[in-house]
Amino acid sequence: MANNGNVYLIPTFLDENALQVIPPYVIEAIKECHVFFVENERSARRFLKAVWKEIQINDYEWFTIHKVEEEVKNEFREKLREGKNIGILSEAGCPGIADPGQLLIGLAQEENARIKPLVGPSSILLSLMASGMNGQQFQFVGYLPIDQSERVKKIKELEVESQKRNCTQIFIETPYRNQQLIDTIIKTCKPQTKFCIAANLTATDEIVKTKSIGEWKKNPIQLPKQPAIFLIYAGI
Repeated sequence: MANNGNVYLIPTFLDENALQVIPPYVIEAIKECHVFFVENERSARRFLKAVWKEIQINDYEWFTIHKVEEEVKNEFREKLREGKNIGILSEAGCPGIADPGQLLIGLAQEENARIKPLVGPSSILLSLMASGMNGQQFQFVGYLPIDQSERVKKIKELEVESQKRNCTQIFIETPYRNQQLIDTIIKTCKPQTKFCIAANLTATDEIVKTKSIGEWKKNPIQLPKQPAIFLIYAGI
């Protein structure tokens, strides 16, 4: 529809002290918005206030995405058709990437709205860039199973697929289960398989380390409860 508003996909920081990762043009896009659809309203408000101190938070309409219930979808369509400019914010990183906002973006596509993806930090891409693993063929598989036997099975499957397709496998975990996942990967994968741990990306204490499983066994790591990305590569 010709009178549809624009949809701005607004990136957020991965670490609240790393404001420099947000380009200035993102602030200009924020100023164009009338409505925000966010994963978490409290953290979204804090982010917007951090990058643009003069913002009048209460001047905007706010909707929480959650799992994108039908009511939220209808509100989103209505605001678009009213010609409102909408900002979509993820909890960390980029909207639409491992984020429920993708469903609203799909609706915006159906409505023929103009969608503006804005540059910002993606922990998935940053970890891949720094890992030294295959950046030509890779896949993000999200969370691995919680059940230990299912988790071991999945890790073995990902390792075989990585070798077969020459593909980097990327996944995440809830911070308090980081160490359990690391220990399981080191025990499960073959000695020559590469394993990368990328934690606290963009923060002053970030780490990105890639070693073979054999090397990790010789030099084990203890990872506190920090946001992290994990990658394995068993290719050529």
